[in-house]
Amino acid sequence: MKLNKVVNRGKSNRACVNCAFGRHAPEGDVVLCEKEGVKTPDSVCRHFKYDPLNRIPNQPLSLGEYSPEDFQL
Repeated sequence: MKLNKVVNRGKSNRACVNCAFGRHAPEGDVVLCEKEGVKTPDSVCRHFKYDPLNRIPNQPLSLGEYSPEDFQL
């Protein structure tokens, strides 16, 4: 089983942002690819190799503020 399917349960995260060959550029919203050069973050090429350490997880949903009165019957 491929690592991409294990981590994402079938979700397709094929993008240069998640590639082992891509690195975030410090001066903008671009990815520096070892194989293809400068790419947009959502582009993908034939050299794509998933790297779970490059993936930025989604932010958790906030639960809001609750008081003790909210939990009383």
